[in-house]
Amino acid sequence: MSLNTQANAIPEKNIPNEKDYPLREDIRLLGRMLGDTIRELEGEAMFDLVETVRQTSVRFRRDQDEAARHELDAILNHLSHKETIAVVRAFSYFSLLSNIAEDLHHNRRRRAHLRAGSPPQDGSVTLSLQRVVAKGINTEQLQDFFASALISPVLTAHPTEVQRRSILDYQLKIQRLLKERDRTQLTPNEMRHNEEGLRTAIQTLWQTRVLRSVRLTVQDEIENGLIYYHYTFLRQIPYIYAKIEDLLERHMDKSAPRIASFLRIGSWIGGDRDGNPFVTHQIMLHAAERHSALILDFYISEVEKIGQTMSLSERLIKVTSELEGLASTAPGLPASRIDEPYRRVFLGIHARLIATSRHLGPCVGGRYQESNAEPYADSAEFVHDLDIIIRSLKQHRSDKLAQSTLRDLRRAADVFGFHLAPLDMRQHSRIHEQVISELYEKNVRDNRSYTGMSRSERAEWLLAELKRSRSLISSLSDFSDLTQSELRILKMAAEIQRRFGHAALPNYIISMATGVVHILEVALLLKEVGLLHFGDDPQSTVNIIPLFETIDDLRGCANVMDELFSLPDYRKLLLSRGNLQEVMLGYSDSNKDGGFVTSNWEIYKAEIELTKVFNRHGVRLRLFHGRGGTVGRGGGPSYQGILAQPPGSVSGQIRLTEQGEVIASKYTDPEIGRRNLETLVAATIESTLLERDAVQYHAPQFHQIMETLSSGACEAYRNLVYKTPGFKQFFQESTPIREIAGLHIGSRPTSRKPSDKIEDLRAIPWVFSWSLNRTMLPGWYGFGSAVENYIQQAENAQDALKQLQEMHRSWPFLQTLLSNMDMVLSKSDLGIASRYAELVTDAELRQNVFTSIRHEWERCVKWLFAITGHSELLQDNPTLARSIRIRTPYIDPLNHLQIELLRRYRSGDDEDTVHRAIHLTINGVATGLRNSG
Repeated sequence: MSLNTQANAIPEKNIPNEKDYPLREDIRLLGRMLGDTIRELEGEAMFDLVETVRQTSVRFRRDQDEAARHELDAILNHLSHKETIAVVRAFSYFSLLSNIAEDLHHNRRRRAHLRAGSPPQDGSVTLSLQRVVAKGINTEQLQDFFASALISPVLTAHPTEVQRRSILDYQLKIQRLLKERDRTQLTPNEMRHNEEGLRTAIQTLWQTRVLRSVRLTVQDEIENGLIYYHYTFLRQIPYIYAKIEDLLERHMDKSAPRIASFLRIGSWIGGDRDGNPFVTHQIMLHAAERHSALILDFYISEVEKIGQTMSLSERLIKVTSELEGLASTAPGLPASRIDEPYRRVFLGIHARLIATSRHLGPCVGGRYQESNAEPYADSAEFVHDLDIIIRSLKQHRSDKLAQSTLRDLRRAADVFGFHLAPLDMRQHSRIHEQVISELYEKNVRDNRSYTGMSRSERAEWLLAELKRSRSLISSLSDFSDLTQSELRILKMAAEIQRRFGHAALPNYIISMATGVVHILEVALLLKEVGLLHFGDDPQSTVNIIPLFETIDDLRGCANVMDELFSLPDYRKLLLSRGNLQEVMLGYSDSNKDGGFVTSNWEIYKAEIELTKVFNRHGVRLRLFHGRGGTVGRGGGPSYQGILAQPPGSVSGQIRLTEQGEVIASKYTDPEIGRRNLETLVAATIESTLLERDAVQYHAPQFHQIMETLSSGACEAYRNLVYKTPGFKQFFQESTPIREIAGLHIGSRPTSRKPSDKIEDLRAIPWVFSWSLNRTMLPGWYGFGSAVENYIQQAENAQDALKQLQEMHRSWPFLQTLLSNMDMVLSKSDLGIASRYAELVTDAELRQNVFTSIRHEWERCVKWLFAITGHSELLQDNPTLARSIRIRTPYIDPLNHLQIELLRRYRSGDDEDTVHRAIHLTINGVATGLRNSG
């Protein structure tokens, strides 16, 4: 992407075939416009500087030219503060513009594939349904699957999303204008107008502040999460349902009934208070109110639009008696439209929705005028009215009207209700223990303390207390600030369920759950506010979900659930929740605890054991995967990830977190958003109904080998991270971890408690830091040593390697593990990482640790190639390889500048411009990498 002519920016090998030429042209166009903007606003000298840096970086990356590297260093290390900021901004914006062009190209290629009538691809519901039909699954079986299924991406707020809303808005504008050029035959005048729009947007971007001036509040994070409903969810989720129903009708049964709603978006934003003191009871209420306000505003707007089109006259049609009854209760129409019953009905629905909005509180419907209409009791009443309209339209053969926007509105009402999204609560088990301990102290008169009892004694007391009718809370003022805060949140949870329905706040997640006692503690707290009672007919309006996070917890989670299900009262309680128990598995902390290989393997084993325990007790299992954006936190392609789960562990039920900048990359563009959602649906259908078990009788042998590899990988990882003297210092000095804390990219602190121990550091900044210095250590470290030791200790090294190759060919788990590691290794750059290592002040420490990292990286690549048969990274993923080759020369200067800025800053140059420039480089590198945290 030359800022001038673009002639030499991208080598031909980087865009290897003519299908990708439009991408090159888009990148050239945007690069030229960015260059023109810099020249116009910053002057010719600044433009020449940026272009020189660009050309030198491309030469260094393309030709591995050491002279170019030294030349680049000489330029970047002697920039003034003003020049530094301009260069950082230029390369950051290139990455942003390149992302836009790539996203458009993905959509372009997919649309070309569909236009050509090519067979559907993996990850499409079309192909998934074809596969299940070919297997003999009938319509009734599919209907049963959808009726019992739940597929739920859950949005979370985490400190790796660095993009400001203002930047995102202009990103969408540029995307829209590029799409217009691609899909419309513009006249010369229209083309000039389009180019002016692009130039205006890029010029505005250049003059817009990239960084937030203050730290995000939880309210900000709530609003940021809600924008993706406007971008994607409100319209694309109904589209997916309609697509599935149309496919079933076309290929299976023309009279197939409407499928149940199974795809729903969840949220943690405003309910997750684990380590975030800013999530209070008022914040949780604010989240619920903003959710409700957004969806009711959407319904009111859609009903008004549809009603305006419903000009059908009763002189020409015969409506049903149901619709006549509904019309009779609606406000009157002008005399000129008195014969239009549908318009009258939509006026009535519109009035009732406004009344409902106002009824739910001033923060939900305060902007609407008071209505005399009766509020809806719940969203089911709204859906019922829409069904009356649809049935009437179908009776007089107006099926097209019934199947258009009205159908989508009806589906939206069923999916989103009046609450928009289920909001999860989450808190650490340690906090629950403190609260229960205080309740015990205030109400039980004996010489024991709660924490002084054994776990079995605590469980016995908790079970007994759950059966008692007394309350342990007399007055909140009797308790500490912590306990008061927790009890207020629980009381607010009951209020939110009362106002917005049980679906508005259905889940309570317990972080660092390690035993039955942690589940019973939450049960008692829920009982205290009326959300749960044991008695003869135990009932709960909240799912209690243990989160198992560390390696030891994953190994013990099946035993915990077995013990829990052995409690008769708890089993009865599950009946009120559909005899279903959800369990959450944490990828992030288990990775930080035991490394990439062991984390993935222990989660896989935990799923196998949990499936056995649940089947033995006759309880339905839903797994909630706490994944991050990067491979080091469980990220990776969702389709392959779901299909790689152990047989029987999905069963139509899956929730998974969507975190950080991944939310923006997946769900900002509606077409890409729809594709990502469809991929989740397709994978869940196939994993559940096709019963894929490729390894079958090889499983015991494969598992034994994997256990050996995991043990070796964990030992190598822990030896480096937890047993190497001085490793904490190496990490803190060779990464921007300390500077990340000052970047206003999230409401939560970087550590759960005041501490600089790696054990106490949140997994998110841990992974983010290694991504920024291009080591990517959490996504690969330990694998190479594990395989090398396994091969060396085998009786026959050649046979051992062949066995690993066979495992890779036939086992989706290992295929996915190595594919994800391949992606991470391709994004790493130990040459740049070595420059960050030079920031470590202790030369001996630097040499020891970085030598270990380099040797392990080389081992990982060596054995990855040996097992897969590849000779280069990303050999079977040319699209991603092309993307990385294009963007890497523009990330490199940002890393070089970040190193120099860190050196200046840590040497005492604490000018605001230096601090700001560091944060700009963090933003720029994260934008270029796309999934960094």
